[in-house]
Amino acid sequence: MKLALVLPFALAAFVGAAQAEDGEDIRQASRAETETFNTRMYAGRPGNKAYACFVRRYDADHLARHPKQKVAAMKLLISAEVDPEDKELHTSFRLGFKYRHRSGDFDSSGSCNHVVFTANGGEVRLGCGVDCDGGGIGVALSRDDRSAIVRLERVRVWQNNKPDDEAEHSLTAGADDKIFRLDRADNSECASLVTDRKELAALRHK
Repeated sequence: MKLALVLPFALAAFVGAAQAEDGEDIRQASRAETETFNTRMYAGRPGNKAYACFVRRYDADHLARHPKQKVAAMKLLISAEVDPEDKELHTSFRLGFKYRHRSGDFDSSGSCNHVVFTANGGEVRLGCGVDCDGGGIGVALSRDDRSAIVRLERVRVWQNNKPDDEAEHSLTAGADDKIFRLDRADNSECASLVTDRKELAALRHK
């Protein structure tokens, strides 16, 4: 799908995630701010292809302190690749997670708006959305770049990588499922989110 079509979905999804934070204001980041954010995300200039993997497995103590949290574990893979036609860096996401009280693996994926936004001038975020009004997530980085801060209102997910109507669900924000802090991890930790063999080889090589 061309960027012109993807952009409105990603923007709408991101705005929803941002405005969930007490109606805070957002603004479009400059090219310099975007490049700085990308360098932080991929721990260096992304080049033609880059990946960033973030993982969190919630322990019993955390879940006991957050009894309403539905998610027991989550993985996020942010990917960037230069499009050979427009020479621009295009970004996408893959999200995988396990529910606390449901069996099976759930996942989501979509395109990210390569324009970065800032909320109240204090936090830079990347907006990612699922096609056809599938919701989306906002992704920020911690001050030390060692963690990703994922915000969501609603995002369409599938069970066991089966994108069909019967397997389709949505992860919706609840009392303890609005913000997730995931720790930066080796790319191999996110290999389970990739199904294409060539991309899997590229991921493991990075």
